[in-house]
Amino acid sequence: MTHIKTATNEEPASNWKEIRAPGAFIPGLIKSGTYYTDRGREFWYVTRSTDYLILELKDEYYKRIILTIDDSEALARQIQAAIATS
Repeated sequence: MTHIKTATNEEPASNWKEIRAPGAFIPGLIKSGTYYTDRGREFWYVTRSTDYLILELKDEYYKRIILTIDDSEALARQIQAAIATS
């Protein structure tokens, strides 16, 4: 947990200036892989679901990890609680 700054379940910002290498993008279906953005290097694996989990990292290869998973709100709360106690 020492390398996770925050965990949220908000919809992530995305724009056309992101460079994907390697990865896949099919609008409305999947966005996956490594993306280079003005925020830094990010790893995305999102599908049609809107259950986002965003992990903001520190001292890691990726600046953020963005996923879609079931019950992301509960998992984000659990991670935030673990960060607070570490």
